[in-house]
Amino acid sequence: MRIATYLRNDCLENDARLVSLLRTLEQAGCEVCRVGNLSRIPENTDFLLSVGGDGTFLSAAALVGERGIPVLGVNLGRLGFLSENRPESVASALLKGEYTMENRTLLGARFSGRTGNDDIDGRPFALNEVTVHRYGGAMLGVDVSIDGVRLPTYWADGLLVATSSGSTAYSLSVGGPIVLPETRVFIIAPIASHNLNVRPLIVPDTSRIEIGLQSRDDEVILTMDNRSARIDPDMKIDVSMAQFSLKRVRLNSSNFINALTGKLFWGEDIRNSTEK
Repeated sequence: MRIATYLRNDCLENDARLVSLLRTLEQAGCEVCRVGNLSRIPENTDFLLSVGGDGTFLSAAALVGERGIPVLGVNLGRLGFLSENRPESVASALLKGEYTMENRTLLGARFSGRTGNDDIDGRPFALNEVTVHRYGGAMLGVDVSIDGVRLPTYWADGLLVATSSGSTAYSLSVGGPIVLPETRVFIIAPIASHNLNVRPLIVPDTSRIEIGLQSRDDEVILTMDNRSARIDPDMKIDVSMAQFSLKRVRLNSSNFINALTGKLFWGEDIRNSTEK
């Protein structure tokens, strides 16, 4: 078995839990190597271990791109919904085959021009969300069409289009719904809306979402997961399902609902306590 590891934070390289995990894999006969942001993942790699938090996982997803290499998140960070697995549980699960593969939908974006950021122009896809955000002090007008049908203009600090994977990320912080990862929808949600009667909108993930901008500033901020660029307000953005998905490794011991209750304290209420 050939396994690559990806770390954004070099300080984690000597973490005792990670060292123990890699030693166990090597002792079992696995070939282990490390890759960086500019490294090409070796051919015939069976798994990429993303070591850190969810931000690291997003970078690992961009690094994998269209190659279809399964990514497994090893949590040495904080919350960790994508990188939820404790290092102590990873080696045994991989070696025993106690895992399943999830195909996570990616957002693909097309622009009417170049963004000026090669990391976005060369990798125009996102696992969690695509956002546009005001750069200066004035509010941003965001014109949205869904499959050619125009919505009322959003007047806000910005707008995001999120996948079900991204429902527990930026979308959650702007009042979007929690969506089970296997649910095939996109979330459209304003960021700090100036329209009091505007709410997040759920659309099928087969939708084509066209975005235009109205801004008094010279630039608007575009983000795709943890990558960003300053773009011209005249730029048009088309967002739809990417032509490829991300293979995420889910250990059999993991559970999304348990992650919600354990990490976000969802439904925390003394009346729900199992203790008598």
